[in-house]
Amino acid sequence: MLTSRLPDKIEPYKLATRAERLEGLMSLDNLVRLADAVGPQSGDCRVWLDFGVDAQGQREIRGRLEADLELPCRRCQMPMAQKVESEFLLGMVTSDALAAELPNTHEPVLVENEQLNLLEVVEDELILSLPQVVYHDEADCRVSRDQLSSGVEAEQSAAPAASPFEVLKRLKGKT
Repeated sequence: MLTSRLPDKIEPYKLATRAERLEGLMSLDNLVRLADAVGPQSGDCRVWLDFGVDAQGQREIRGRLEADLELPCRRCQMPMAQKVESEFLLGMVTSDALAAELPNTHEPVLVENEQLNLLEVVEDELILSLPQVVYHDEADCRVSRDQLSSGVEAEQSAAPAASPFEVLKRLKGKT
């Protein structure tokens, strides 16, 4: 069980050179952009990070994260528990030009002044891992099936729709 807190900023090049592993917790209530997207969160995100250098000399971070979030149901907007998980492979770069040179297996992560904002990396991965749509089961949702429809049936026209070929018949009869 993870109990230690991860720092907000790290020196990833040193960690990659030594092939270090970081694992620990990051508080979800510090993730402002996540809160803007799905509402305030509490608890912790569990994070595992392996730093290293691949065969081509690219410094990389292999990571995994898990978090139990409260996401709003798209029907009733009430929060519901949802486990979010992600596995990722990041290539460390210092510029956009170097990011373009990364292999397509790596996502770029920008390292500025030998520092990496780990809080932002975890938040980005969580946001990218959010499910597209979250719904309660119909039986558990506060919004019933009847409330989802307008209740007004489509009115049937008494007159049948005009055939698009009717005009052609008339033109053909005139010649």
